[in-house]
Amino acid sequence: MPKIEGTERIDLYRIRVPKGFVPGMKTEGIIFVDETLEQELELESVRQVANVATLPGIVGKSLAMPDIHTGYGFPIGGVAAFDVEEGVISPGGVGYDINCGVRLLKSNLTKEEVEPKIRELIDLLYAHIPSGVGSTGKIKLSPKDEREVIKKGAIWAVEQGFGDAEDLQRIESHGCLEGADPDAISQKAYERGRAQQGTLGSGNHFLEVQYVAEVYEPEIATVMGLSKGQVTVMIHTGSRGFGHQICDDYVRVMLQAAKKYGIELPDKELACVPFRSREGQQYFSAMKGAANYAWANRQCLMHWTREVFLRLFNLSPKDLGMKVVFDVAHNIAKEEFHFINGERKRLIVHRKGATRAFPNGHPELPDCYKDIGQPVLIPGDMGRVSFVLVGLPKAMEETFGSTCHGAGRLLSRNQAIKQARGRSIKQELAERGIIVRSAGKETLAEEMPDAYKDVSNVVDVVHNAGIARKIVKLKPMGVIKG
Repeated sequence: MPKIEGTERIDLYRIRVPKGFVPGMKTEGIIFVDETLEQELELESVRQVANVATLPGIVGKSLAMPDIHTGYGFPIGGVAAFDVEEGVISPGGVGYDINCGVRLLKSNLTKEEVEPKIRELIDLLYAHIPSGVGSTGKIKLSPKDEREVIKKGAIWAVEQGFGDAEDLQRIESHGCLEGADPDAISQKAYERGRAQQGTLGSGNHFLEVQYVAEVYEPEIATVMGLSKGQVTVMIHTGSRGFGHQICDDYVRVMLQAAKKYGIELPDKELACVPFRSREGQQYFSAMKGAANYAWANRQCLMHWTREVFLRLFNLSPKDLGMKVVFDVAHNIAKEEFHFINGERKRLIVHRKGATRAFPNGHPELPDCYKDIGQPVLIPGDMGRVSFVLVGLPKAMEETFGSTCHGAGRLLSRNQAIKQARGRSIKQELAERGIIVRSAGKETLAEEMPDAYKDVSNVVDVVHNAGIARKIVKLKPMGVIKG
């Protein structure tokens, strides 16, 4: 029996949310979950999948990945595509932390070399990577600088000496979306973003030192430069208060404008406007600016991470060999071409807590990955494991080239704090051999492993469903949290 009444199981890895689950659905919903993860589904997140299916101009299905949980308007883990001429754009389909994403770095160091110094390494990283609620960084942007960041993204960071041009080749969209309009962004957003460039932030954001624990596909792993026992670093953060303010500003704009365009909303959190409208294009331009801010942010954090490793291990940059494997966004809307009923169509694809997963041969992939497909980075919680996958052709057929973005929350932050009372999460992790530094006990409680689904189950669903393939498994050695 399905856990949520009215849904239907299609196969081992998908359930259907049929038209009629909520009034006005233009298409059905598809959720990628096996029977185990189905038991963790929330009724509200399923209803959100159905609500998205009511929006004008939706193309294909309203989709959700196995890390699905209730979000703002769209579920987290949600994917939806809209016709660029007839469809809408919605801030709720991108999220408040625009271009929250993940960057993976590889190194020439091994687990055995790093383990004796892991506590010192984590302390140094915590000292040099600004983190925590409202944290401010080492970079103070002038109004002119801020506009340059918005237009250039990671390119701006490289121009300032934060990393190398070579880094840009292995970033989604080369770290810059063209067409960002600084004039589409409010003064309040600029004020919030001015001191937060080069900061990790709080919540589920982290910097994690890991090692390659298992290699499933050695040939593909070799192309990525990954091998068993190798030390890697994963950085997870986004556009901080800058992107949050842009989302907030445009939700308000679109709630008013939706009435003007005669759009009936099943939930005001789905505030949207026609993509081609003036308001739609303004939001899209502002969202691009926030996405570029986030790519610059991860670029700066990577640069300081390299510097800490170089200093502690007393290595030359060549000997350290710390390079980008890939950088992916998982809160973003992008114009892409997809085949719908055999016809190539231009769509605006919303990925809200979902990762792009393009297959080999896709024209948007860097040359180094053309033969294997796009690396897909899926972090788990800080106590278990993370994965690197590659996108597969079936993703283009079924999910607009998308897959999951992480483990997905199981408990709300308040529930996690309650469950953590009387426990030392830091000590529990230390007993597993994982060194953690954070701004406070509450952060660790909110982000404890029990608060998340098991990422291994989540990744197995997308692997077995054929939309992405497991390449390597990474295990944490040390983590810094906001």
